[in-house]
Amino acid sequence: MSQRFKGMALCALAMVTVGSTVVASKVIAAGLPPFTATALRFALALPVFLVLLRLTRTPWPRPDRRDLALLVCQAGLGSVGYTVLLILGVRWAPAASAGVVAGTLPAVAALVAVIALRERPGRYLVGSIVLATVGVLAISWPGGGAAAGSSSPAALAGNLLVLGAVICEAMFILLNKRLRVPVRPLALSTLMTAFGLLLSLAPALFERAWERPLPAEALAGVAYYALVPTVLGFVLWFAGSSRLNGAEAALFTAVLPVSALVLAALWLGESISAAQIGGAACVLGAVGLASLDGRPARASKGVKGPGGAVGL
Repeated sequence: MSQRFKGMALCALAMVTVGSTVVASKVIAAGLPPFTATALRFALALPVFLVLLRLTRTPWPRPDRRDLALLVCQAGLGSVGYTVLLILGVRWAPAASAGVVAGTLPAVAALVAVIALRERPGRYLVGSIVLATVGVLAISWPGGGAAAGSSSPAALAGNLLVLGAVICEAMFILLNKRLRVPVRPLALSTLMTAFGLLLSLAPALFERAWERPLPAEALAGVAYYALVPTVLGFVLWFAGSSRLNGAEAALFTAVLPVSALVLAALWLGESISAAQIGGAACVLGAVGLASLDGRPARASKGVKGPGGAVGL
């Protein structure tokens, strides 16, 4: 088996785990408050990342004050903000629809970079943004996704919350490009996990989750989210992306919405509407065009991993 094929297989597996976060979040949302679930996720993942740091002899970063402030902002957006908004969003939106919205990350990240950095968008990027927008509208337009319940007002609100989560992740990418001294991927994921735990702990205490029954399914969902997409997804993504160039690796983010659709049907028993399939097809096209433009490919090399293995 060639190294390139191994890289493609590993990146695809990584994105399957990331697609499963949408389904896991649906299970978590049914039994746990969002900040409590987020804090538990990072509390479980942090020791594993610390062990990986030790085993790989990865040096601990020593950022200056400016970079430290940027890292804290990144954790607030990409780690806590993404997770909380995703959990809140899937309370109302079908997991399949939420997965399609989450799959727009490459196009949204490129759009945020254009707005914030005043870059001139290329024709591929413009096409990517248009296709991603059409994909989201296809599942949210009244009557468009009625078979799966994705066009009700509550579902629309849920999809908007998931889109907010995607914007948080896109801001993470932008802030990462502002660091004066780049941080190695494993060290960055460990920092995001540690800061995410600190930032989510205080709001979690106000949720007082210990005063209510804690469903075993929701706790299992948190454990899965912490260990499989967050840690294993990170390992798979960087093992795969090290064998591919940036554009090739970025293409595999297209697996996310497909993974979410399939898992929502198999795991949650959701019915998949034609609008959701059409929306996913548009998002896949958007990812392909974004990779041709090149901006998301360059940005993805500074991300935590598969669409944000720690953020997602």
